[in-house]
Amino acid sequence: MSDQDPVSRLLLVDDEPALIGVLKPAIEAAGFRVAIARDGGEALHVTEQFEPHVILLDLGLPDTDGKEIISLIRQRSEVPIIVVSARHQEGEKVAALDKGADDYVNKPFEIGELMARIRAALRRSKLGTSVPAEVIAGPLRIDLPGKRTFLEDELVKLSPKEWMLLQELALSGGQVVTHQRLLAAGWASQASDQQYLRVYIGFLRQKLEAEPSRPELILTEPGIGYRLAAPAGGEVEIKFA
Repeated sequence: MSDQDPVSRLLLVDDEPALIGVLKPAIEAAGFRVAIARDGGEALHVTEQFEPHVILLDLGLPDTDGKEIISLIRQRSEVPIIVVSARHQEGEKVAALDKGADDYVNKPFEIGELMARIRAALRRSKLGTSVPAEVIAGPLRIDLPGKRTFLEDELVKLSPKEWMLLQELALSGGQVVTHQRLLAAGWASQASDQQYLRVYIGFLRQKLEAEPSRPELILTEPGIGYRLAAPAGGEVEIKFA
C-alpha cells in the first residue's frame, strides 16, 4: 500500500498553464484527485469545498501574495501546505514557513523530488491523530517513546539537548525545520543566537554522519534551517504505534 490514500486530494494553486499541464497528470498518476485554483480567491473557495489533504501553492498569484493565502488557510485548517515558487530569496522562504507553510520547493524542480515532499507532508500530517513510534532515515533509527537513537542498530548516546533537536527533526518527517523552531525546541525562549544551534547540529553530525563534513542525514537548508534526510535518495519513514 502506498504512503498516501488512493483517493487523497491535492489542491494545486498556480496560474501557469504549462506547469499545471505537467503537474496535474503526474500527480493524478500517483493516485491523487487534483483540483486547480488559479488565484488566491479561488484557492480559499476550493480549499473549503474540496477539503484537500495537501496544497501546493505558488507565492506569485495574480490577485494576492501567496503568503497571505497561507495565513488565511491557517485560520481554518492545518492541511499541509507546500510552497512551490520561483522566489528563491531566503527571506521569502522563511516568511512563508513562518506564516504556516510546511515545506518549500524551488522552481524549477524535479517531479520525483516534489512527489517525495508531498509524501513527507502527508506522513507528517498523520502525527496530529497518531502517536509516532519510530522514525527511520537510512541507517538511522529514532525510537521516540524510548528516547533512544540507533545508527546501524548500535545505540548512540546523545545529550539531552542533542536529543531534543533530533526529535524535532524526526517529528517533521523529512520536512524543513526552521532555525526558530529548533531554537525553541532546544532552548525554549531563552536563546536566539543561531550559533548555539550550529554547534549542536555539528555535535549531532559528528555522532551520526559517516562524513560529518558531507552530511547525508541532517541537511542544511541555507538561511532557513535543517532537514532530516535519508541517504542515496531514500525517504524518511515514520512508523506509528
